Amino acid sequence: MKLASDCYECLRRLIYQAADLATDDASLKQRAIKEATKILDDEFSYSQVSIMIATKINKVVREMTHNPDPYRAIKEREMTIARELYPELRSRYKEDLRGCLKLAAAANVIDFFREPDSIKEDIRKPVNFALDDSEQLEARFKEGGKVLYLADNAGELYFDLPLVKCMRRFVNVVYVVKPSPVQDDLTLEDVKRSGLEGEFEKVISTGIASPGIVFSSASARFKREFESADLIFAKGMGHYEALSELPPEGRFFYCLKAKCKPVADSLGVPINSYVAMLQ
Repeated sequence: MKLASDCYECLRRLIYQAADLATDDASLKQRAIKEATKILDDEFSYSQVSIMIATKINKVVREMTHNPDPYRAIKEREMTIARELYPELRSRYKEDLRGCLKLAAAANVIDFFREPDSIKEDIRKPVNFALDDSEQLEARFKEGGKVLYLADNAGELYFDLPLVKCMRRFVNVVYVVKPSPVQDDLTLEDVKRSGLEGEFEKVISTGIASPGIVFSSASARFKREFESADLIFAKGMGHYEALSELPPEGRFFYCLKAKCKPVADSLGVPINSYVAMLQ
């Protein structure tokens, strides 16, 4: 998905938020903002993909502020919220594939631009898919094979696990996270600290700290797993923005909440719609 005009302000907001979170040193903060804004202004183009710019913005802020994980506190807060709300929400959804899919989608409301009370309110609302290819997904699973499950925000892992276990009744599942911190995305270290690594069974990383997937910089192992997978199950908008640039092969399944107008418009749904789409 290419950049839209609204994306500039969102990326600019990311710069200021990341710098504010990274350091209290006013001088360092200002230098990071200046350098990241230069990247944004130099690279913003309607032929560009947002995650490519966001990856560079996050990298320069981390490097210039000497903070490898500016979003650590936000991520820990989000994981606490998700862990505490999970038992309540798990009982609201059936244990079949569609119920687990809705439960996983519910947690995609988590967003580092949102306040905790807003997240808690929205995550409790029922999930209804504006685009619903869950029946096609189940049919694909019955054929067997391997699924690459691309995880999104850190707090979502509690809500992903029932779906991963449900998938494993039919297919082999590889759970994919980031190798190191970027925004509030789930990392290998987060999975280990959660105590759930064993329950996910096979967990690998993309090999690059980027929101979404930057294939040119991804690890050789990830690329092999991606090419050999029968289906790519992609959580969140960042993965949609990256993978939708590839030719539709009938093996990409997107599970997300369309939290911004450009993504909603690209999908052809109202903003804040839930989507479960095979492409």
